[in-house]
Amino acid sequence: MGTVGINFGAANSGQGFDVASTVTAILASQQAIEGPWKSQLAALQAQDAVFTTLGTDLSTLTTAMQSLTDFTGVLAEKQGASSDTNVLALTSATAASIAGSHTISVTALAQTSSEYSDTLANGADTLSGSLTIGSNTITVDSSSNTLASLAAAINLAGIGVNASVIADVSGSRLSLVSGTSGAAGQLAITSNLTDATTSAAIGFHTGQLGQNASLNVDGVNLSSASNTVSSAIPGVTFQLLALSTSPVQVQITNDTSAVGTAVGTVVAAYNAVVKDLNGQEGKDSSGNAKPLFGSTTLASLQSQLSAALLGGAASGSIASVTQLGIGFNQDGTLSLNADNLNAALNNNFADVTGFLQNSGSFGQGLNAVLNNLGSQSTKGVIYLAQQQNTAQEASLTLNISNEDALLATEKTTLTMELNTANQILQSIPAQLNQVNEMYSAVTGYNTGSR
Repeated sequence: MGTVGINFGAANSGQGFDVASTVTAILASQQAIEGPWKSQLAALQAQDAVFTTLGTDLSTLTTAMQSLTDFTGVLAEKQGASSDTNVLALTSATAASIAGSHTISVTALAQTSSEYSDTLANGADTLSGSLTIGSNTITVDSSSNTLASLAAAINLAGIGVNASVIADVSGSRLSLVSGTSGAAGQLAITSNLTDATTSAAIGFHTGQLGQNASLNVDGVNLSSASNTVSSAIPGVTFQLLALSTSPVQVQITNDTSAVGTAVGTVVAAYNAVVKDLNGQEGKDSSGNAKPLFGSTTLASLQSQLSAALLGGAASGSIASVTQLGIGFNQDGTLSLNADNLNAALNNNFADVTGFLQNSGSFGQGLNAVLNNLGSQSTKGVIYLAQQQNTAQEASLTLNISNEDALLATEKTTLTMELNTANQILQSIPAQLNQVNEMYSAVTGYNTGSR
């Protein structure tokens, strides 16, 4: 510890000294030991901020790449078109579908069975009797003796029939619609209902017969209980809207537009990571080195990413990312030529898929590299660097905390000791006066006069 001079003037001046500033000056040299620790801690925390950004951007790139390398991802997506959307409309084409053309003719649409009752001039008339629907009989009682309450009782019975009351200018009717479409849902109604108000029997009439749709798909006659057909073409669902006067062509194709978007997303995500890395080269505006400048972590990330772009086995006619329209810029970022990518997808879709998804392919290789770089894997370069920083930061923080505690103790002790010394210095003039007074009293000599 260095020495600190205390200037309190003449010993009999009584002015003392500034205890707080003196304590601060005494402890300053000891406190300086924390300077390098705090500088190192700040440098590590600056690295952490960069690692967090890199980890996030690498995760985004990994997710974007997985959409291309996943067997059920965007390369498996399909889209479809109907040559006559008034007859047949495509609902979906999933990854389970296969690109190709299909011919469909529609000779009958599916119908759902429905029945309706005679019209009651007054819908609130009291009913009596019973109504049998298939094998289920609903007996009218006080809780179901109007059209509305009878409809509610049928619905509550859960017998696969939807009941409601239809009212128009002629009166009110009970409507029954099968809960099962097609021929299997055909309703069988036996009515023993009577309008107790008018004593008239209430009969039922067929609104629509239950009927299956009839269609021919690629020469095979099919029947469907619903106009929504999902089993005729694997992975494809379509809606029958009308009878066909001529065969409808359904075309299932690879969704090259979605693939193009996915590749563009990968390029943008890759460029974000490269810009993160480039941003750590050199110095900032204040002349200080960037947090990762010269670090082995930065060099490892740069070299592994660059190497991954040139790796992977060929798949048919595709042997390089440049054949997918991906180009290299001088700063390490990528560019994308959409026309070249579309040409590759339209002419060599299977080869593009293999280049991204086959074992040992470019796509699988880049995925493996990304998994070994980011913060999601416990073996990732970023993850390990963060763990190392965390351990160092914990040690530095502990050292600083311990030193602060030691300084706090010394400050308390010094303050007490120097306060005592200061009080003694400040009391000297009073003590001298007392001595002078005692001397004067004994000798009769007035020490205050000359």
